[in-house]
Amino acid sequence: MIHDTADAFYSALVDDDVAELYEHAPCGYLSLRPDGTIAKTNATFLGWTGYGRDDVVGRKRFSEILAPGDRIYYETHIAPMLAMQGSIREIAVELVLAGGARLPVIASGVVKYAADGHPAAVRIALFDATERRAYERELLAARERADALARILQTSLLPPTIIQPSGLEIGAAYRPAGDGSTVGGDFYDVFETGDGRVAVVLGDVAGKGPTAAVLTSLVRHTVRTEALHSASPAHVLATAGKAFLQYHPEDFCTALLLLVDAPPRNAARLAAAGHHLPVLRRAQAATQPVGESGQMLGLLEQADLPETVINLEVGDLLVLFTDGVVEARRHGEWFGRERLIDLIEELSAKPAQEVADAIVAAALGFQEGSGRDDIAVVACRVCTSDP
Repeated sequence: MIHDTADAFYSALVDDDVAELYEHAPCGYLSLRPDGTIAKTNATFLGWTGYGRDDVVGRKRFSEILAPGDRIYYETHIAPMLAMQGSIREIAVELVLAGGARLPVIASGVVKYAADGHPAAVRIALFDATERRAYERELLAARERADALARILQTSLLPPTIIQPSGLEIGAAYRPAGDGSTVGGDFYDVFETGDGRVAVVLGDVAGKGPTAAVLTSLVRHTVRTEALHSASPAHVLATAGKAFLQYHPEDFCTALLLLVDAPPRNAARLAAAGHHLPVLRRAQAATQPVGESGQMLGLLEQADLPETVINLEVGDLLVLFTDGVVEARRHGEWFGRERLIDLIEELSAKPAQEVADAIVAAALGFQEGSGRDDIAVVACRVCTSDP
């Protein structure tokens, strides 16, 4: 039917037959009285809907052939817009056809005014949106499938529980950007290397959604594998950087890796690849960032990654975090490193998990609950024995 209408339209176009152009236009035309009653319609509309001309002209209002929800929308939005603005543009509604089926259309319209300035008629053009609606639904379904897969991937990539090795108390918290449903690029991991050391890695890969999940998997598994064979966090991160260059040369990642010796020594080696340095809170010294940052992973074949040795003592609290904390913004103001340091000092007596949770909550609260970036925090406290 649509092809027949189009053929008739183009045939009329060649002959400049105005009546045929109206009747067989590739869109439905309706002329409404000011009260919404259909005063005139073209053959295209009648062919789409299955109504006879006598069934609708002078008998039905335009709102009466709309789906129930769209009838309400017409009365509360479309009619007021026509009255106030004199036009509507590209509004999606559904027509109820003569047989009861529905046809999605896009409606545009203008008001024709009489000489006295009062509305004389409303002219409505309807465009068949069946294929557009199907495309939108398929696109939405595909996006939902991709997001669900990404959430599953990311859930599998974050440790389900945080190990509590002898001599350390560890807490971690994570929150994706926005309302918390978007899969982000921040990640963390805590694991034992098998030689008495504990590895803590935290980072931020480029991108969101499935791409971020894939990149996170690459970094996490590369670090886990290499840390079993090397006591150098710089070497481990550099290996992850080479993997980035080999498999994802267009992407990059910032990361921190902390390797902590088993007690009683508790010496820790830290390497930072383009990442915000962790904050160390000591009982007898100022709370401040520690370490030295090197290049991001994925930029150069030979990354320059300095190592810092930290001699941890009982009671020390070390906090690793992603940029979603210090770069949280409110009305142009940053949450900032100094505010974070003050918060860590306030939380210094709290359990490690409470510290991590409180920092995430503070960063979200600073942005009035809607984070613009992902947030990940890992808090490590040195203790005398198993917590």
